[in-house]
Amino acid sequence: MTGQAPDRARVVPLRPGPPRPEPAPAPREPLLRDLVGDVLRSERLAQERTLKDVADAARISMPYLSEVERGRKEASSEVLAAAARALGLGLGDLLARAHGELVRVTGRRAAATPRGVSGSAHDGLCLAA
Repeated sequence: MTGQAPDRARVVPLRPGPPRPEPAPAPREPLLRDLVGDVLRSERLAQERTLKDVADAARISMPYLSEVERGRKEASSEVLAAAARALGLGLGDLLARAHGELVRVTGRRAAATPRGVSGSAHDGLCLAA
């Protein structure tokens, strides 16, 4: 070299483009406790019964039944069966109605998803041993 600075590629900073929109978060799957609570509450209201009346008939506390109806508590199968019986339902009836609600809620969501586009991160995943 003869005292001259070596040729260096000139670095030109890139201009930032418009910000990319964040992908929308995946819709939250409904929780079973929310679905069951909704069914209990709607049945109680359809029968025009008070929370106290149903709680007394089910032999559970009124605040606890309220929490179950609002989906804030994971009730045991015994508590759910007692609440269902107090409303004139069997546990199977309660769960069948909750299943119907699940299908209704997720069916609406599935209809909003374009055909062939998965709503689950696990669709198409196959594990073999």
